[in-house]
Amino acid sequence: MTDAPYRAGSSDALVIDDVSKRYGRQVALDHLSFEVRAGEIFGFVGSNGAGKTTTMRIALGVLAADAGRVTWRGEPVTLATRRRIGYMPEERGLYPTMRVGEQLRYFAQLHGVGRARSAEAVTRWLTRLGVEERRNDTVHALSLGNQQRVQLAAALVHDPEVLVLDEPFSGLDPVAVDVMSQVLRDKAAAGVPVIFSSHQLELVERLCDRVGIVQRGRMVACGTVDELRGTAPRRLLVDAPAAPPGWADGLPGVVGSARRGSATLLGVTPDVDDQLLLRAALAESPVHAFTWERPSLVELFRSVVTAPGAAPAPAAGQPAGARA
Repeated sequence: MTDAPYRAGSSDALVIDDVSKRYGRQVALDHLSFEVRAGEIFGFVGSNGAGKTTTMRIALGVLAADAGRVTWRGEPVTLATRRRIGYMPEERGLYPTMRVGEQLRYFAQLHGVGRARSAEAVTRWLTRLGVEERRNDTVHALSLGNQQRVQLAAALVHDPEVLVLDEPFSGLDPVAVDVMSQVLRDKAAAGVPVIFSSHQLELVERLCDRVGIVQRGRMVACGTVDELRGTAPRRLLVDAPAAPPGWADGLPGVVGSARRGSATLLGVTPDVDDQLLLRAALAESPVHAFTWERPSLVELFRSVVTAPGAAPAPAAGQPAGARA
């Protein structure tokens, strides 16, 4: 998905603009800024305690920010706005002794959906999420995975204009993950901005248009996975099994090397001459593989959050003038 320049006052985005929050001396959010555009899936990732849940609660108006603002379609989030947002908390937000179908109808009607339409929506989402046969069960009688499916149904049953989901894939089996992933893709395809947090970074990498990495309440990286990869050191995997250890040390553009089985993983500078490296490898050994290696989101995440004194990096698509 191509990153277009952000323009203040954009009418199609959920915008977190320079938001700060403290709990006593503890800084939860420190001038955090990013935006989630219509029709995109935004992955919001970070270590435990980094500020993800606090951000989502402020976006919903459940918590008040100490500074900054949250807007949807260019306007501050109000009670009326919140009725148009689908929110899935990390903690179970369901009534454990209430029957599934009954409470989903109740949630839909709280958001202003009429009785007939709410009944249709309950059936549609329970069927889509594979728990229609459990509609007359109480929530506490369900497995954790089925409770998670019902929790998502509660976020969707009023046909929200924005989706804010905190760890929606927690506790789900692979089939349920596939079902929920397709639901999020379908909502985004319909123009809904979707933001979700998750520690399942392989899933985030596969599903999201853009990713924001938050650390100690600050946005330290934001963009497409390919954009984030562009900030990482380049790596070249050379499988030259007969080459001696250290064969590439000292070559122009090589900044490090490590053995990986019969191959050598080279860290290189952006201006390295890869053909020179190939000739050097061939001078030592037959070459069975010579490929650029792309770091995974897991590796990017580790490099960002473990960097000493990690300072916020410029974030693609941040509100103009906002501080990370």
